[in-house]
Amino acid sequence: MKRVFDITLILFTALLWLPLLVLTGLAVRLCLGRPVFFVQERPGLRGRPFKLIKFRTMRDGIGTDAERLTRVGRVMRATSLDELPELWNVLKGEMSLVGPRPLLMRYLDRYTPRQSRRHEVRPGITGWAQVNGRNALGWEQKFECDVWYVEHHSLWLDMKILWLTVWQVMTHKGISAAGEATMGEFMGRKDEGKRMKDEWDERGGGQTLPEGRGND
Repeated sequence: MKRVFDITLILFTALLWLPLLVLTGLAVRLCLGRPVFFVQERPGLRGRPFKLIKFRTMRDGIGTDAERLTRVGRVMRATSLDELPELWNVLKGEMSLVGPRPLLMRYLDRYTPRQSRRHEVRPGITGWAQVNGRNALGWEQKFECDVWYVEHHSLWLDMKILWLTVWQVMTHKGISAAGEATMGEFMGRKDEGKRMKDEWDERGGGQTLPEGRGND
């Protein structure tokens, strides 16, 4: 049912996202040149690798992410336009509209067993962590959001997350972590994971989030 929902929603909204896809691609081509797309291997369902595709937002070369991130790239990230090509990943069945974000392959060995559960579902363009703070959350908090989604996912929850995502994009909340262009490297903290789980459970796993808005 989830797969049918994803494909149906993408096809029915094509008149909205196709023009944005073309215009964003042209902006990247004019401002950054080639390649227009950023392609990288990421872990998908059950950790199987796939090629994630996004619009390029950074210049090539050395330097920190903040230094290489262009003005156009900042706008694309603030509006999540850089994620539009991932709709192709969804159509191919490698991703879903909603699910834990696909991170780096090298993180797989750094997860606790509980954190690894985020790969029990297809990765998503947006997810429970993205509407509960996005990159303003710490890694362990984000992973607890991911696992909570794995344990509670439903069609209704997906629709709620998609609606809350629109709000997050409109308010530009949680685009980057403090002192970072996006999010710092996850190095793995096995002892911290259990503590964050206990704290998250005490808060009810985010179930008290107000309807129609992100976690302020």
